[in-house]
Amino acid sequence: MTLNDIYHAIDPVALSLGPLQIRWYGLAYVAGFICAFLVIAKLSQRWKIRINDDAFFTVVFCVIFGVILGGRLGYVLVYGDGYYLQHPEKILAFNEGGMSFHGGLVGVIIGGVIAAKITKIPFLTLADMGVVGVPIGLFFGRCANFINGELWGAPTDMPWGVVFGGAAGTMPRHPSQLYEALLEGVVLFIILFALSRKTPARPRGTFFGTFLLFYGLFRFTIEFIRQPDAQIGYLLGTQWFTMGQALSIPLMVAGVVFLIYAWKTKKPQMGLPDSKISQS
Repeated sequence: MTLNDIYHAIDPVALSLGPLQIRWYGLAYVAGFICAFLVIAKLSQRWKIRINDDAFFTVVFCVIFGVILGGRLGYVLVYGDGYYLQHPEKILAFNEGGMSFHGGLVGVIIGGVIAAKITKIPFLTLADMGVVGVPIGLFFGRCANFINGELWGAPTDMPWGVVFGGAAGTMPRHPSQLYEALLEGVVLFIILFALSRKTPARPRGTFFGTFLLFYGLFRFTIEFIRQPDAQIGYLLGTQWFTMGQALSIPLMVAGVVFLIYAWKTKKPQMGLPDSKISQS
């Protein structure tokens, strides 16, 4: 059996219960959230960061809301190409697909800032714990992209090329979704997890900066063999510089800035203040 045969045997719908359809993409989001929050809980224990139940669920709510709303609005604004201006009723049609990682990242940052204000836990502490688990969600998400047959790569004659069919045509293409699952998911998680094992906990901003730097680097690299969105195409010429690469450059720059900040300030990770703990 070839990789093509395996792909074409996968149904994007994981389970059908009458009119209700549960898709692999939705399950990927659920699995990603669960794993990320388990990582946060584990790191808070390892780093001896005090977070009570109220603070934890405040962070959970703000992060989930930020990811979903930010990811959708990011896609609408950056990749919609005017479609949603003509069909505003489709902006919140999450069941029709269309989520942007960069938009989701902005949403999470805003949600994290709000959670930090409410809980009095430093934003960078929350960000450092959260990004260690993010690659797990990215792994599930990219695998779901592959199952859906979306965000495919450029044509290739490599033996593992996949024929996606539909709008992708009949030529074999790079399974760029799986490349991203490997780099943005597995490799990035290994880097952050290994860094999190060091004691004492690395200074505030270390993990956030590392995540931004390496995600931007990996995404920028994969974009060379990933087919750009049809409604946008290449930004420079006919074979060079995609929107994904343009959005990844600021992430790499921000990653370096946060790493320099962490190295210079050496602020320790911090949880709830004692007064907040005693009142919980």
